[in-house]
Amino acid sequence: MNAIVALCHFCELHGPRTLFCTEVLHSPLPQGASSGDISGQNEQAEEEEGGIQMSSRIRSHSPAEGASADSSSPGPKKSDMCEASGCRSLAGGHPGYVSHDKETSIKYVSHQHPNHPQLFSIVRQACVRSLSCEVCPGREGPIFFGDEQHGFVFSHTFFIKDSLARGFQRWYSIITIMMDRIYLINSWPFLLGKIRGIIDELQGKALKVFEAEQFGCPQRAQRMNTAFTPFLHQRNGNAARSLTSLTNDENLWACLHTSFAWLLKACGSRLTEKLLEGAPTEDTLVQMEKLADLKEESEGWDGSEEEEKPSSQPDVVEEQELSKSSPETSLMPDCNSWNVAHRRLSVFRSLRHMRQVLGASAFRMLAWHVLMGNQVIWKAQDRDLVQSAFDVLRTMLPIGCVRIIPYSDQYEEAYRCNFLGLSPHVQIPPHILSSEFAVLVEVRAATRSSLYPTLFDDEQSLNKYEFVVTSGSPVAADRVGPTILNKIEAALTNQNLSVDVVDQCLVCLKEEWMNKVKVLFKFTKVDSRPKEDTQKLLSILGAAEEDNVKLLKFWMTGLSKTYKSHLMSTVRSPTSSESRN
Repeated sequence: MNAIVALCHFCELHGPRTLFCTEVLHSPLPQGASSGDISGQNEQAEEEEGGIQMSSRIRSHSPAEGASADSSSPGPKKSDMCEASGCRSLAGGHPGYVSHDKETSIKYVSHQHPNHPQLFSIVRQACVRSLSCEVCPGREGPIFFGDEQHGFVFSHTFFIKDSLARGFQRWYSIITIMMDRIYLINSWPFLLGKIRGIIDELQGKALKVFEAEQFGCPQRAQRMNTAFTPFLHQRNGNAARSLTSLTNDENLWACLHTSFAWLLKACGSRLTEKLLEGAPTEDTLVQMEKLADLKEESEGWDGSEEEEKPSSQPDVVEEQELSKSSPETSLMPDCNSWNVAHRRLSVFRSLRHMRQVLGASAFRMLAWHVLMGNQVIWKAQDRDLVQSAFDVLRTMLPIGCVRIIPYSDQYEEAYRCNFLGLSPHVQIPPHILSSEFAVLVEVRAATRSSLYPTLFDDEQSLNKYEFVVTSGSPVAADRVGPTILNKIEAALTNQNLSVDVVDQCLVCLKEEWMNKVKVLFKFTKVDSRPKEDTQKLLSILGAAEEDNVKLLKFWMTGLSKTYKSHLMSTVRSPTSSESRN
């Protein structure tokens, strides 16, 4: 992440000051931390943590050499620094800290001030604003400010206990500066949690020192006894104690460098940009339309409508199980709902898992009915089992073709849902059981003779069940079936393909056949071509077989309203008719 993290302090004598900052370097190190400055007599301490190699290099400089370094630095002059190191983090001549990221060849460098004059000005201005005007109520907490010219800042102000300070505390802030406003705002929750952890550690160390000093020499009573003595003389010139003294940690700056370097690396790794090429898929368009409809319904919904709705009519879940409360709650489930979904998915983990449990012939029959748009009925006592089965089977269809009633106490007609979950005692009409447009999966308690070997860790929960797949129109073993079904089975039987690869294969297959559906819709519904031309088109698309034609007609119902309206508006527009003539 191209940003700078800095620790700032409000000095009672000199105002806001930058104590310590860490920046990212993609180029050779600056003069203050170059290999020439850190060569010679030095002490090296190298530590491996999280892929970053940290080198703390300290060298003894002569007074003349230290003076020349200070004169060339863009930082404040020595006259503006507190004698007791309250405005200083690293001692004179200290070259700073450097961490090398081996994976990306990036260096994280820490100094008291950035060596680049422009960066120094940006950090200086952010430091002043974070400890003066840009503060939250109570003067302690996070805040965001900035502009395009001077960068955007995430600032978190806090207090550190000091028994010798006015009010027994000193004011600090940790700021993160970068030019990308959107990236910084999106990183707010991450930065807030990690920076809050650093602050808590600093405050905890300082509190122990404060309590020990108060126990040995209470300052409050001493100040009351010398109420007429000038305040600065009371403290014997210790108005600016260093942070290492307040926390009693000599390795404080090395620890802060490690924390700041990790923060920059982790924050830069958690968000990645993804380039989307081409138009959005049909699933994306349908999903956006359903979310828009849900938002409109929730805005116009009141409690009276819920009372008028018969309790015996279950909700139909088309895209996902959406809550009736609000779009926010349905789009951002809590941890408990996520755990329930995780338990459900752990029953049937994937299509390959279901195929191994049901058997090749039973799975082919079930998958054929799913792709053809026939009604798929599951009868089971375990609702989680039924839900997991639907979650797996729906991946073979476009989102617009999925209509689910997860669990019901009565049979629902096929026009309401193509996935229906029923309890075992529900009676299914005889004409449905004998229909060629429905398939029934009954989950029964397995006998000892039908128990199959356990192939997965979570398959022990399925070992107690027996799955019986029946239909009024069973799929013959020698039937060719739709082309996409054969390709899906080929991917599932290929053990060289992982589950993730099979999922991507399904996405590609669905998009390939949805493109054929678009061409067929444009050819038949918009242009109204004769049947002879349609048959030629199907031959060109490689979908002239009966099952492929049925599949295309069913998948046509899953086209988005956006695509259909776009085609209709194009045909009706005058420019389109003129181009035809």
